[in-house]
Amino acid sequence: MKRRELREHIFELLFRIEFNTPEEMPEQIQLFFADMEELKEADQSYMEEKYARVVDKLPEIDKRIEETAKSWKISRMGKVDLTVLRLAVYEMEFDEDVPVGVAINEAVELAKKFGGDDSPAFINGILGKIGKKE
Repeated sequence: MKRRELREHIFELLFRIEFNTPEEMPEQIQLFFADMEELKEADQSYMEEKYARVVDKLPEIDKRIEETAKSWKISRMGKVDLTVLRLAVYEMEFDEDVPVGVAINEAVELAKKFGGDDSPAFINGILGKIGKKE
């Protein structure tokens, strides 16, 4: 799988957090991968590991998002936008393999595909502010 496709699947896994308890997530992850045809073991491992690293950093990531999006509480953000932001902030601040500009661009593309009409601009604005601080 290409990086963009892997990122999209990680986004989909992270999105499930919004609708399931932490106790339900292992089963949700199993179901997610069971539905994928021709999944390479290396791709699944990559997605599971990155998902786990993002979840591990969620308190720090959410704090960074709230500090940057001053007039927005995380609880008021759309679930798609929040999930895109979480993945992008993780990549920007904790994943040395992903350049900041790539993380922002990929997040905007995810927002275009899965979010609402205003999602790309919202995502770009917040991530642009975070990127300037980097």
